[in-house]
Amino acid sequence: MSEKMKAVIVKALNNFDVFNIEIPKCPEGGMLIKILACGLCGSDLRTLRSGHHRIKFPYTIGHENCGEVVELGSKYQGSWKRDDILAISPLVYCGKCDFCYEGKYELCNNYKEIGQNWPGGLAEYIAIPEEAVRFGTIQKVPANLNPVHATLVEPLSSCVNAQEAGQISLGDVVVIIGAGPIGTFHVELARARGASKIIVADISAERLRLMEEYHPDYLINAAETDLIETVKKITFGYGADVIITANPVPETQVQAVQMAKKGGRILLFGGLPKDKACPKIDMNLVHYNALHLIGTTIFAPRHNRTALQLISSGRISAEKFISHRFKLTEFVEGAQLALEGKARKIVFTP
Repeated sequence: MSEKMKAVIVKALNNFDVFNIEIPKCPEGGMLIKILACGLCGSDLRTLRSGHHRIKFPYTIGHENCGEVVELGSKYQGSWKRDDILAISPLVYCGKCDFCYEGKYELCNNYKEIGQNWPGGLAEYIAIPEEAVRFGTIQKVPANLNPVHATLVEPLSSCVNAQEAGQISLGDVVVIIGAGPIGTFHVELARARGASKIIVADISAERLRLMEEYHPDYLINAAETDLIETVKKITFGYGADVIITANPVPETQVQAVQMAKKGGRILLFGGLPKDKACPKIDMNLVHYNALHLIGTTIFAPRHNRTALQLISSGRISAEKFISHRFKLTEFVEGAQLALEGKARKIVFTP
């Protein structure tokens, strides 16, 4: 094995490239993984643009990982073996807080992430720490599943968590505000859970055009029409059972409350910028219409397992989510495409 590897290094805001660096050492209780594929996430793009409070540059990001076990540490006690292909989602739970003891891992008080607390997978190799072996979200990839497709298990897991919390079920009218990659996952999941109507809204005509492939019942350009009025018309004045705000725009959370049916559920999926995190929601509407505002973030191992099953079984077709594939050495080109909003989902391979 060569002592050097190629890896993406983010040196500063909007300053990144591929460099040759040392291959990480295999942790005593962990594993060394040869990366087969790594997806680029919207949170990665935010890190490239604006940084992240857990990351000190220079750093290697990347948390939608799939790779092959090439070395086990001298004190390794996990169940995976050399040559296993693993879907490595980034979350590492503490295993010690009350939420972990209760099995509510998605609420862990002290979770860490590969790609933030430890270097990520936009590299040829990644070291998996002992903590991730014991309390991480790592699964063996079925033989029928392409490693490129396995990178989608991580982002899908968060959507599974959200829709479970929102109890989307047979007959629900579901509005998804945001036609990006996460919005497409929500469309597919809502359909799998039995939604009777799926409405997707965005202000980007290009994103709405790309969303046509997923066949929602309605596509609404919110830059050209009154979104609330249109949803009310579609639902005969009642409003939607579930609204998912799959975007970082505070105004959409305000709109979600206004277009919800009495007793409706609003999934606040997209985090907001810190300086815009207090939208002027009419709390009287929440009160008198008995609305449920539901915030979700990250996921538990059960959501990760469900996501892998959905993708490996073909219930959710991974291939159509991926708009571009690049070699790791082409990271700058691929990242720029994503930063300009010209790609749905990009996956990098060695």
